[in-house]
Amino acid sequence: MCSIIPVHLIQKHSYLINLGLLFCLSVRWGAAQSRFLCSSSPEESKSRPSMLRHLTTKLKATGPITVAEYMREVLTNPVTGYYVRNNMLGPDGDFITSPEISQIFGELLGVWIISEWMGAGRPKQLQLVELGPGKGSLAGDVLRVLSQLRSVLGEASVSLHLVEVSPALSLLQAQNLTRSCSQEADSEDEPVYRRGETAAGLPVSWYRRLDDVPAGFSIFVAHEFFDALPIHKFQRTQKGWREVMVDIDPDKPDKLRFVVAPSPTLASSTLVQADERRDHVEVCAEGGVIVQQLSKRITEEGGAALIADYGHDGTKTDTFRGFKGHQLHDVLSSPGSADLTADVDFSYLRRMAGGGVACLGPVSQRTFLKNMGIDTRMQVLLRSCVDPTTRKQLISSYDMLTNPIKMGERFHFFSLLHHSRLAKPKKTEGLKLDKKKSPAPLPVAGFTDEKIWQ
Repeated sequence: MCSIIPVHLIQKHSYLINLGLLFCLSVRWGAAQSRFLCSSSPEESKSRPSMLRHLTTKLKATGPITVAEYMREVLTNPVTGYYVRNNMLGPDGDFITSPEISQIFGELLGVWIISEWMGAGRPKQLQLVELGPGKGSLAGDVLRVLSQLRSVLGEASVSLHLVEVSPALSLLQAQNLTRSCSQEADSEDEPVYRRGETAAGLPVSWYRRLDDVPAGFSIFVAHEFFDALPIHKFQRTQKGWREVMVDIDPDKPDKLRFVVAPSPTLASSTLVQADERRDHVEVCAEGGVIVQQLSKRITEEGGAALIADYGHDGTKTDTFRGFKGHQLHDVLSSPGSADLTADVDFSYLRRMAGGGVACLGPVSQRTFLKNMGIDTRMQVLLRSCVDPTTRKQLISSYDMLTNPIKMGERFHFFSLLHHSRLAKPKKTEGLKLDKKKSPAPLPVAGFTDEKIWQ
């Protein structure tokens, strides 16, 4: 009999390019968006397929499964998976993200995107690619900035590309970004399964896989995307590294438990670093593959990637947890009813990115937003705001985003850049004068003075 693992749940400036038009953007502080699917009736809930029943049947047939397989089933199973359910995002759901708290967050990311496009030499094409775009709130805020700064972008061709596996969420995104100006593909085999156009005439495309996004200069954004990808969990034992698995509790057949694999698995033999000093390690192999894809595209086509998520730099151990109704939830209890997440190990992403790109960060969300000028933005808004309720909401959202004990230190920003983006200008040799000196590269907004890993 494998021994049980008691897994304890734990909770999850100088530079800003002068884009003055940003601070002329209007601020709309509306109520939270409504649910995108109606709640089920009690009768419908009783007849809905049970994720727990599905898992116990699977476990009886195959034996213990990895935590990665458990997460994949619970979150993305096409019939009973959490991400096919309603009411997951926003105040009425199980969690809320920064773009829903304040549109300033998305505005500042929009400034970062334009800054990196300028730092790359103002390419004639700009593909904005978001992985896991949620309701589309972040993309909407970014597009509004790009629209306001159209004169800066000049003749550049701008397009939006969304990588989304959930048909229900893609429909919600289409409603928020294109209103009625979108349609599904005729065939499920087409790489682009939905196309649309924003009110400003910007083309929007939906894909199930990152590989399907067309080649070209792209800036990738992944906000709270990597933390939901499946992880493998490993425990150091007297016999070496062993993988943590999920199994049925023999004393409670309707309950699940964690166990330790009695012998090495392929994952425990290949994913744990030889010099690892921690006793418990979480590795997101799928996240590593995606970072390798991003690195390859940036190396070959130019661009940058900005990853924002819960995370650490190779220091934490057990971070696997569940969220339900904005509260911590036992990850093995009522599978399919709660969001599952784990902190992103940025040291692992850096290692997987390889030497083809330069890596910056991670820096805390508080540091990144302050480097991006959130304090200046707030001062401008508060000076022009006379409504007490709106002022209170502005201050509250600022506090939520930057307070160290709230989101300020729990979220981190990490970036992948093409090496040419940081190349130093060539020095003039001897008495030869070069009238066309290469300009010094622009500092990377948000990551001022941050160590660059190359």
